[in-house]
Amino acid sequence: MREFVTFTVQLIAMIITTTPTIEGKAVSQYLGLVTAQTIIGANFFKDILGGLRDVFGGRSGTYEKVLEEAKNYAMTELTQKAEGMGADAVVGIDLDYETIGANGSMLMVSISGTAVKLTK
Repeated sequence: MREFVTFTVQLIAMIITTTPTIEGKAVSQYLGLVTAQTIIGANFFKDILGGLRDVFGGRSGTYEKVLEEAKNYAMTELTQKAEGMGADAVVGIDLDYETIGANGSMLMVSISGTAVKLTK
């Protein structure tokens, strides 16, 4: 006979904001700078589709998805690092996008902010 164990996990969302403060919350401790970077390459197929958009006009959904994916990876890494520092939130974040590599073939997303503990 199998025994099943059930348990509940409470997920706590980390507050990440570009502002230096969080409305309705007080910072009790500044834990320090936290950063994350993601480098992602666009493949040949995406380059062709993006080039067609340049010729015919319109938005490049393919590149927009790559940008969103890179940003999400960087935000996830930033959140994990801040949690590892014991932070409840990251304030004053700055998000930068940069092309790197031969002919700008890769995209780098860099994010930084200040990890903080909030009063309970």
